[in-house]
Amino acid sequence: MQVFRICLEKYAHDLIASGKPNRWNVSGNFVIYTSSTRALACLENVVHRSSEGLNNLFRVMEIQIDDEIGITKIPLDSLPENWYKKASYSLCQKIGSDWYREGKTPVLEVPSSNIPKEKVYIINTRHTDFLNKKIRLMSTEEFVFSPRIKSENPDILDL
Repeated sequence: MQVFRICLEKYAHDLIASGKPNRWNVSGNFVIYTSSTRALACLENVVHRSSEGLNNLFRVMEIQIDDEIGITKIPLDSLPENWYKKASYSLCQKIGSDWYREGKTPVLEVPSSNIPKEKVYIINTRHTDFLNKKIRLMSTEEFVFSPRIKSENPDILDL
């Protein structure tokens, strides 16, 4: 399976995790958030960055997850109605932290909080399958956010 991550160019040459908390992990859980498509990876970045932050140098990371890798799946219908709201971070963090601590699989599949029927894949960089290179960075490519994204004047470019 191939997944995608868009990040600043300076971080795009290795699969590293900061251990900073996010929706599905608490501080000290070393995970990498990826998306099922480049488009979803773009959207995930847009909602988490200011428009100024989109002007930096970015790259798309293409990451290969071996087919035999186990994936823990959190179905959308197993989550409470308002799971995607910021107020529900603690609920999502508990789910992700339990998965991380149990260590049964190196990948957690969750719904995107932006498009719930799309998938986000969270990679545990401390799992033996990750350490044994069953999850690999295959390539990177330039990525430029359209200047129309988060622009006060969406018609600045006429494609």
